[in-house]
Amino acid sequence: MISRRTFLGAALVVGVPLDRGAPDLAPTVFVRVDRRGRVVATVPRPDTGQGVRTMAAVLVAEELAIEVEDVLLEQAPGDTVAYGSQAVANSTSSRHLSVPLRTAAATARCLLIAAAAARWSVPAAECTALRGRVVHPRHRPLAYRDLVEDAAALDPATVPVTLTPPERWRLIGRTRAGRSDARDIVTGRARYGAESAPAGALTAVVARPPWIGARVTDVDDTAARAVPGVVTVTRLDPPGAGQGGVAVIATSTHAALRGREALRVTWTGGTPDADSRTWLDQLEAALPPVAGTPDMQRVYRLPLLAHAPMEPMNATADATTVWAPVQDPGGLRDQLARAGIAVEVRPTLAGGGFGRRIESDVVLEAVACARAAGKAVTVRWTRDDDTRHDSYRPMSVHRLTAVLGPDGLPTGRTHQVSTWPITVVPAFGNPVVVKASGDHFPYAVPGPVSVTLTPAPLRTGFWRAVYAGQFGYAEECFLSEIAHRGGHDPVEFRRRLLPAGSRLRTVLDAARAAHPGPAGGVACHLDYGSAIAILVHADPAARRVLRVTAAVDVGVAVHPSGVIAQVEGAVMDAVSTVLGAQITVRDGAVVQSSFRDYRWARIGDCPDIAVHIVPSTAPVGGLGELAYPPAAAAIASALAAGEPVTGMPYGMPVG
Repeated sequence: MISRRTFLGAALVVGVPLDRGAPDLAPTVFVRVDRRGRVVATVPRPDTGQGVRTMAAVLVAEELAIEVEDVLLEQAPGDTVAYGSQAVANSTSSRHLSVPLRTAAATARCLLIAAAAARWSVPAAECTALRGRVVHPRHRPLAYRDLVEDAAALDPATVPVTLTPPERWRLIGRTRAGRSDARDIVTGRARYGAESAPAGALTAVVARPPWIGARVTDVDDTAARAVPGVVTVTRLDPPGAGQGGVAVIATSTHAALRGREALRVTWTGGTPDADSRTWLDQLEAALPPVAGTPDMQRVYRLPLLAHAPMEPMNATADATTVWAPVQDPGGLRDQLARAGIAVEVRPTLAGGGFGRRIESDVVLEAVACARAAGKAVTVRWTRDDDTRHDSYRPMSVHRLTAVLGPDGLPTGRTHQVSTWPITVVPAFGNPVVVKASGDHFPYAVPGPVSVTLTPAPLRTGFWRAVYAGQFGYAEECFLSEIAHRGGHDPVEFRRRLLPAGSRLRTVLDAARAAHPGPAGGVACHLDYGSAIAILVHADPAARRVLRVTAAVDVGVAVHPSGVIAQVEGAVMDAVSTVLGAQITVRDGAVVQSSFRDYRWARIGDCPDIAVHIVPSTAPVGGLGELAYPPAAAAIASALAAGEPVTGMPYGMPVG
């Protein structure tokens, strides 16, 4: 038996393989056809809202000549040996999975056709797959279920495999299907992280440092243990048990929270006097002096940002298994194994990630709590925990200069960046790596880009678009100021700096053609194998973003509605950060604690957003992070109405 949750399109298979013991046709780990003719696609990367499951269903359905709703989806456990990289990071899911998934499904199709051709004694070239059957002009169609056993007996190496050519695509780039799991999500049937815990699992919450870097020196848990429902209290020491603190483990979330309130913890160390305004000043002071006498110079000071996924951090663990909304189940399993923790990692649907769930701290907390309790434990972060103990996007200060020609176009530039490394990944302590992450300036304006790194005073991590979100923001805002100063149309100004026929110039032209009325803000971005241009109309006096038009070239747009959703989401992140969401530190602690003061955009802040997919024959490109840098820059420039954009959020003191 299998359990199955039906989605709007495909379905998610939960549990054991289909028809255990039957001779399934499984040419690769990604696709199999069982004896009943059911097609199962194994999705190796987690779905954090980007729609990778739906993309997989579209690709497999296309190559096996079935409908999207006929594909059953199975979420792969963490296993880098079987599946390779399983990281949802750097906008790679579509880029790295499209060819393996298509090839796997095409291999199954060709084997089924070969089996039918052998049974009919006809050339395979005369046979076609159609709606779950193999057809031939002179024979009765054979359903996949009637061919599985014969096809499974064939050696895949002896059967030529051909991918369906673009001119015969029915679904790729053409399907109007929404997300495969949309109905389950909106009706509450979809299971996210904490909802995937086994029956009887306990709940833990953690008393966390009251200021940055503080460590536990003493714990009085007498009152906490007396709270009804509290099972035990355990100390979590970093790094083996996450960020550190004291966990209260109980039979319910309510009891765990009451127990945490009753704890008496003594803390020491850290930086109780830290202040983010001082940090920004220090970053600016670290910039090298400007050489020469540029025609224009501007400094942009960008704040800390928290991830704020709709689902706060959580993880469940017992002695053998971890269930968690993570971004890299295979990498997590390998990391735990290196630490002597041998467990299976089962990724769940995640309510957003944006880089935060690539980290292992909450899973390490769950493993430590499960060991202390001797049974399964779910660690739950409250919204306040999630906001005040995040791995933040680093602060940065950018000084840009430009030398202008007689026509007002820039002929030279410099971009000096002072920022912090990403502390959760040591490689990002190298300025060369930081520059490679952030520097994607596409315009024909030569000049050096330099990066100065100083030690981060708090935990920092990947945030949507990583350093490109900061580099690109400053560069595009600066270009808009140069254009305004010279009286140039911001679109035409950029066109003159881009090669004719380039992908960026093509999407910029498409955005201009689609955008009705004026555009006070314009920005472009080329990264992840994709290109995008964004135009924005805003009301500066009311501080409202009214209209956003995006034109995007993602190569082959496998799932068009998924492309639109990704751009829309990034635009709303940009609206939020430009209009005021930021993290500040006073007296050693993060000031913001929830959406009440880390103000993400509300429904009333949402502009009209139009996303136009530009036809392209380029390979499948990445998209999850592409739209944020230009959207933020275009929105800020539109709100500035030609005045200098000195930082983000626009019009507010930063720090």
